[in-house]
Amino acid sequence: MRNTIISLILLLTPALQVYAADAGALKDDAPDRYTVVPGDTLWSISGRFLKDPWKWPEVWKLNQEQIRNPHRIYPGDVVVLDRSGREAQLRLIQGGQVPDAAAAASSAIKLSPRTRVEPLKDSAIPAIPPSAIEPFLSRPLVVGEDELDGLPFILATEENRVAIGAGSVAYVEKLTKEMGNTFQVFRRGDALIDPETNDVLGYQATYLGEARVVRFGEQSTVEITKSQQEIYVGDRLLPSSKAQPTFSYVPRAPGKPVRGRIVSTYGNLGETGPAGIVALSKGAKDGLEVGHVLAILRSQSTARYETRMSPLYGVQGPALNSSPRTYYAEQLNTRDSSLYEGGMPIRPEDAAKLPDERYGLVMVFRTFDRAAFGLVMQASRPVAINDVVINP
Repeated sequence: MRNTIISLILLLTPALQVYAADAGALKDDAPDRYTVVPGDTLWSISGRFLKDPWKWPEVWKLNQEQIRNPHRIYPGDVVVLDRSGREAQLRLIQGGQVPDAAAAASSAIKLSPRTRVEPLKDSAIPAIPPSAIEPFLSRPLVVGEDELDGLPFILATEENRVAIGAGSVAYVEKLTKEMGNTFQVFRRGDALIDPETNDVLGYQATYLGEARVVRFGEQSTVEITKSQQEIYVGDRLLPSSKAQPTFSYVPRAPGKPVRGRIVSTYGNLGETGPAGIVALSKGAKDGLEVGHVLAILRSQSTARYETRMSPLYGVQGPALNSSPRTYYAEQLNTRDSSLYEGGMPIRPEDAAKLPDERYGLVMVFRTFDRAAFGLVMQASRPVAINDVVINP
């Protein structure tokens, strides 16, 4: 009972001490106070005060249970940087007003019975922009080789069209009323392969759009209500999830060492950038959790030189000769140097010794057994497939 009362007192106290910040953790241009506004995120607010926004759990001094259900910040709250003590202090003033000691004590005593007014949960500040990842939280992005085979599939299209989109009608096999009226349309995509072990981690399920049942039957009639790509005969339908996504996680470093690779980008692009979605070669079985932040490193041996030294990059000699092209280091010639002077070739064993260069951060927002998806939070150069992700 005593612990419960103390917890309630802490919950109702409007001014909360957040962090005793050392000089190295604070940004040089950190403001003295900042008022939270709609559209802010946990990452952006932390980034105004700290050099590393992902160190937010250290700001709050959260334990593992609190990380899974963190304190919420609302528009109108004020984050204050107090520099008057020996160490700088960050404080959260809920509601934007600092109460005096008497008022705080009064509120701590008169806990019950009385009416309490609380903000709506939807108005709390999320960890990252919901619009960036919300579509991916309710869609199965990684599936097994045969996982989609048993789902209802498009048997035929209106007027036997090759490709259909929003507003078109299709006819679906294996639909039942118990499945509901709204569905998402998928197609099994490319395999996610770990470049270090060549193991198949799963298959990326490509989200195509959404459909609504017009009429149930042996071949049910559906209308495509939304489409992001062309939809073909054979594409699969999965009942829409009614679960609401949550954004209550906190960006933080993994609890144990993690080293993986970027194995795919959303849209099958060769490169992406900030706010881009990437697939990682590590998942829940490797210790990754939602909210974990990883550093992105450019792998010099795989992303640049090794790829260009492979037969896939270029061939020389007769058309049937698939021997790899020799890759030469870039060399700047002086004005009086020979016009046709060649550079020194870079060997695979030399490329393997080049150090990895850190250039960005990615935050995990969805995990599977052997893979995960993350949002690129920062990047000073294009994020490429095969780049390395490690603990920040």
